[in-house]
Amino acid sequence: MENIVLRRVIPSDNSCLFNAVGYVMEHDKQKASELRQVIAAAVASDLEKYSEAFLGKPNEEYCAWILDSEKWGGAIELSILADYYSREIGAYDIQTTRCDLYGQVTPMEGAPEEFDQTIFPVLQDRTIGTVIEGCALKLVEEAQRKRSYTDTANFTLRCGVCQTGLKGQKEAVEHARATGHVNFQEYS
Repeated sequence: MENIVLRRVIPSDNSCLFNAVGYVMEHDKQKASELRQVIAAAVASDLEKYSEAFLGKPNEEYCAWILDSEKWGGAIELSILADYYSREIGAYDIQTTRCDLYGQVTPMEGAPEEFDQTIFPVLQDRTIGTVIEGCALKLVEEAQRKRSYTDTANFTLRCGVCQTGLKGQKEAVEHARATGHVNFQEYS
């Protein structure tokens, strides 16, 4: 039987990273709140490792920040979740196809989500890992061709409060700092 790597859609609601990890690890797409708490607890418990220099803000401020469902996760959060689950998590950037590896494998095309295999054994000869990684990269390259990603540097946004048009995450952050507005919608 051939394994197929496929993409499962997780709503892009600012908590998609947490819900994706929850799905991969526990087949539960509603884990964001719980996993944000796991991250905040891990950060709060190690002030030396999670210093202001590492986090980009004071530890206590970061803990409050990550609990906000409007905030995105990234490398710090994936690292903590990998430790929490005692698993390696890999993430593909669809825009560049760079792998910093999480993916779903299913026994057949069209199989229901409960059949998805999301955690793989690592064999000494790495044969399974190599096959899975190759399948995942193929899926990512196809998603890249279809432009199935958000280009945060160049996407166009509109402020939901004052209707100002903005380009990229940098302008959105600057606008939010200057006005206090945090409600943005993507538009073309």
